[in-house]
Amino acid sequence: MRNRMMRAARLLLCAAAAHVPVSASAAGWDVSKASSNFELVTLGDTELSGRSINAIHMGNVELTSGRIVAADPLAQPDRPALARTVAPGDYPVTLYQAFGRIAAASMRFAEGKPDHWELAVLPGQDPATLKDDEIFGYPVDAGVGCYMDAQTLDRIDERQAQVQAQKPDADINYYDDVLAADLDATKGHYALHRPVAGKKGNVAVFWSGWGDGIYPVFWGLDRDGHALVLLTDFAVIENADGRREPKLQ
Repeated sequence: MRNRMMRAARLLLCAAAAHVPVSASAAGWDVSKASSNFELVTLGDTELSGRSINAIHMGNVELTSGRIVAADPLAQPDRPALARTVAPGDYPVTLYQAFGRIAAASMRFAEGKPDHWELAVLPGQDPATLKDDEIFGYPVDAGVGCYMDAQTLDRIDERQAQVQAQKPDADINYYDDVLAADLDATKGHYALHRPVAGKKGNVAVFWSGWGDGIYPVFWGLDRDGHALVLLTDFAVIENADGRREPKLQ
C-alpha cells in the first residue's frame, strides 16, 4: 500500500479526472443512459445463466459505520466514502461474470426491485452539474475495485504496519505481501479480504472488468428513496446480457 503522502498526491490527480464521457443525449444528463445493466440485480442465478452470466456470491461485507467506500483499494484506499449512507450491518456482495471478466458488482441492503436509480456520488459532487456526456466515477489503476466500510482503512493500515514490522528493511507492497494470497484462490478475480484476523472489517475486492479506467457506481432505490442495492458497472456487457460481447469497449 502506498504511504499517506502518495495517496494525497493521487487524490489530487483523480480529482482532475472526476468527469469522464459515457454517452450523449440531446436532452441533458440521464442516469438511464449511464448504464444499460441495472436489470442485473433483478435476475436470479438461473436467469443470469441463461444470459451467459455467472453469478458469484462472495459473502458479506461488514459495514461497521455504514459509510461505503467504492474504490481501487490498492491505488486509492482512502477515497472518501459515498455521500449516501446505510445502516451498519453485514451485506452480501454478488459479482456478475461474463466473457471471463467481472462485468459488475452489487451489494444488497434489502430485498426488492429498485423503483429508480441514482448516481452514487461523493460529498460535494452534484449530478446536476454534469453534462449529458459526463459521469462521476472512481479511478482504477491497479486493475481492481472494492466495497468496504470507511473504517476498514484503519484495519488495512494496521495490517500494513504488522507486515512492515516483520520486514523492517523491506519496501512493503500490500498486493504482493498481503492481498495476493487471498486472490490466488480465484486466479486474481476476487477475494473477501480481512486485513486483520479477529477484527471486524473486511473488503470485497474484485477484478475491474477490462482493468484500469474510471467506473460509475449507482444506487438502486425503492419508491420511498431507501437504498436497496449498490451496483458498479465495469462496461463489459450491455443490456444485462452476456451472450453477445459489445463491439465497442
